[in-house]
Amino acid sequence: MFYEIRTYRLKNGAIPGYLKVVGDEGIAIQKKHLGDLLGYFFSEIGPINEIVHIWAYSSLDDREARRARLAADPDWQAFLPKIRDLIEVADNKIMKAAPFFLPGEH
Repeated sequence: MFYEIRTYRLKNGAIPGYLKVVGDEGIAIQKKHLGDLLGYFFSEIGPINEIVHIWAYSSLDDREARRARLAADPDWQAFLPKIRDLIEVADNKIMKAAPFFLPGEH
């Protein structure tokens, strides 16, 4: 299993607007293509104005195919301008689970 951890630093004060438009429109489009959303967070303490979302994929090929379908979706293409100018910095990590980690265990 591979985990994609996407971190966005937003413009100061942009978190409420970003969360509203993503919640109202964007997340449904993403879920339709990307599938397994493990978490969607915003910073409360520490680095401010950050959004972090985590997606799970069975393989890197699975991720590539899902992201290609998302990018090709006209609804996603129409949605992107609504958040693009709110994001100052985007960071993306692909992580692989340790052999002793079982997703869903707490």
